Amino acid sequence: MIIAFAAGVVLFLAFIFSMLGLGGAMLYVPLFHLFGFDFKAVAIPTALLLNMVSTVSAASVYLRSKMVDVKGSVPLIASSFVGAPVGAYLTKMVPTRVLVLLFAIAMIFVGGRMLFTSDRQEPSGMTEPHSRFIIMGSGGFVIGMIAGLLGVGGGFLFVPLMLALGYPTKKAAATSTFIVIFSSFAGFTGHVAEGHFNWPLMLSTAAAVLIGSQIGAKMMKEKMKAKWIKQMYAVVLLAVAAQLLLKLYA
Repeated sequence: MIIAFAAGVVLFLAFIFSMLGLGGAMLYVPLFHLFGFDFKAVAIPTALLLNMVSTVSAASVYLRSKMVDVKGSVPLIASSFVGAPVGAYLTKMVPTRVLVLLFAIAMIFVGGRMLFTSDRQEPSGMTEPHSRFIIMGSGGFVIGMIAGLLGVGGGFLFVPLMLALGYPTKKAAATSTFIVIFSSFAGFTGHVAEGHFNWPLMLSTAAAVLIGSQIGAKMMKEKMKAKWIKQMYAVVLLAVAAQLLLKLYA
């Protein structure tokens, strides 16, 4: 019963997160934890699998619409792919309470920044290529390691990084979706290698994610404004962070 309910909630969340360029793991992890599943052995690897399914589904829409900067995303893909398994390996060395706290802090920082900058105009130009390559390479490794450690795809950090480098909001969200496929896969395989999985939960929620992400991606492509995307992104992050901290210190 709890798995069926989780699948229904995940379907709705996949619809929302696919519009924001995110796989949704940052919310799936605490959600599964609140439903009573083990944080490290079930919540994190399941969230990473759902990230893969969701981002593959949404990215297929964005690629057909030519919204993804495939060439520009290579440094982030390569460096985060290396960093994610490192983070997954470190998970067993970090106490669950610390992981949850780090998760909440990261979401508050990114959500707050996004909320206060949502009214800014879209950037008029990109950072020059050489600097962009260096920042993406080094930043991608750190984001990949954080993603593997916390059980997320890293989209909640990829998007702000690309916005800072001059990407328009919709292009940043669409490109982040594409990048998260690879970082999620790297993190997921690292956790499965450690024996972390719950196949009934994984398969049922993966089907829900596939449906929700397709609908959300088409909605973003056709109807969403950049300001709305930023505000939705920020509100979701801050709400989940607050819930995590309440549970942690209740």
